[in-house]
Amino acid sequence: MCTEKKGYMHKAIEQSVLSVENGGGPFGAVIVKNGEIIAKAANSVTQTNDPTAHAEVNAIRLASSKLNTFDLSGCEIYTSCEPCPMCLGAIYWARIDKIYYGNTKQDAKNIGFDDSFIYDELELPLEKRKIKTTQLERKKAQEAFNNWQLKEDKIEY
Repeated sequence: MCTEKKGYMHKAIEQSVLSVENGGGPFGAVIVKNGEIIAKAANSVTQTNDPTAHAEVNAIRLASSKLNTFDLSGCEIYTSCEPCPMCLGAIYWARIDKIYYGNTKQDAKNIGFDDSFIYDELELPLEKRKIKTTQLERKKAQEAFNNWQLKEDKIEY
């Protein structure tokens, strides 16, 4: 692996170490485009009381803001740990080209960050999931979808 990529990973790891020192979770991420670090972030769940404030999501938010786009094609993300299901989804939605990670999800599980229950839940039919899920007002909810389909000036994403 080239020295440059290791350097980006070291920056992500540095974010994770700083996060622990500042009361956050042990996760960090950087987003790179064309050889330039666009965003670097750490996990801030406990500092912000935001369960979605994982390092990867925070970095995506910063990069999107800096580049003024929701489409991060051409970017790579370096993260100190294999992304959880939420972060992986966000990475796909952001259209990031490549993921580099340090620790594995098993490493995370070994220190108390176990996401396997989410993967397990996704495989189950809705009626067997731990969180009760009930559909309501589908016909009414279709209004926004119908409006979206008819909208001529929509921005696809």
